[in-house]
Amino acid sequence: MEITGFFAAIIIGLVVGVLGRLVVPGKQNIPIWLTLAIGVVAAILGTLVASAVGVDDTSGIDWIELILQVAFAAVGVAIVAGTYGRRSVR
Repeated sequence: MEITGFFAAIIIGLVVGVLGRLVVPGKQNIPIWLTLAIGVVAAILGTLVASAVGVDDTSGIDWIELILQVAFAAVGVAIVAGTYGRRSVR
């Protein structure tokens, strides 16, 4: 992977994280840096799943891959928001 590919993956992950957070209903009490980290991981997972299924390289925009990435981000945000919000400060 080239340096430009690495930075492109991070930027796409950041966008995917924000989209995933928007998909989850309600307010999520997690910091934005955690949302962005979830997005980067979700982008990588979505790309791996799209590769495994064979839909990672289509002509035009890879809509299925993008939907997979956002779905992974939404699930990740929902899980982390559920566990992060339960922490109590004593």
